[in-house]
Amino acid sequence: MGLLTNVPLMIVPFIVYNLVVLGLVPVAGTDPWAATVMTLSMVSGAAWTMDMGDLMVVLGLFLLFFEILKATRVGPGSIIDHLLSTFVFVAYLVEFLLVRSAAHSVFFILMAITFIDVIAGFSVSIRSATRDVSVGGHY
Repeated sequence: MGLLTNVPLMIVPFIVYNLVVLGLVPVAGTDPWAATVMTLSMVSGAAWTMDMGDLMVVLGLFLLFFEILKATRVGPGSIIDHLLSTFVFVAYLVEFLLVRSAAHSVFFILMAITFIDVIAGFSVSIRSATRDVSVGGHY
């Protein structure tokens, strides 16, 4: 179980994005991220539409919440978690720069969410660690 808690959750949108782009998850249309997932009629009379790209961004934000919760853990496993999250961000960055199908706003936003995960993870860990160290404290 300890190994699974160190798996960066932001790898899930990365894998799903690549599965959709490779055609392993069928989505209609030339731009799979523009495919409509659902449309709801609002009380105001307007129609609210969520497309596949919006759903991916919401998934990324949802997983970011749990990644920040994981960052509050203190211990040797947190270092591995931060290192793996950094590797996932580097994978996003390399794919964004080198792969044609990754040059999309949905992928860029997911990459930005992953960057926030890395920065927030390190920041929360540093902040938590400073509270564990008592400077000039009494024993």
